[in-house]
Amino acid sequence: MSTVWPVLHYDDTEAALRFLVDVVGFAESVVVRDEVDDVVHAELAWPGGGTVLLGGTKHVGGAHSGLKAGALYLVTDDVDAVHDRLVAASADVVMAPHETSFAAGGPTRACSARDTEGNLLTFGTYRGGTPAKI
Repeated sequence: MSTVWPVLHYDDTEAALRFLVDVVGFAESVVVRDEVDDVVHAELAWPGGGTVLLGGTKHVGGAHSGLKAGALYLVTDDVDAVHDRLVAASADVVMAPHETSFAAGGPTRACSARDTEGNLLTFGTYRGGTPAKI
């Protein structure tokens, strides 16, 4: 179970939720809606582990008030399958699948796309380095 949960906020939470679940491949864990059926809070599980929180920009008053564009790195064994789903949905693919090397690690296959409101999503095979001892 992941203990780090990135937060993304959207103007159109329903479009973001559908994109992240139906195209990218997250699974809905929790979706809370307000009195007019707008998504107030969602917890989305990544198949390989981890959770992303989704909220709306119209809901103010909390610590994340005003939060807008961000970026996520999502580990996957099949970058090409994710890319194919993005292309099929006419997503804004910023970088097609390619072989690369991140500064912290060895060879990686990766691709990047923007979601419905400009957040950068990078999908790659790099699973991270060896954790430092604290």
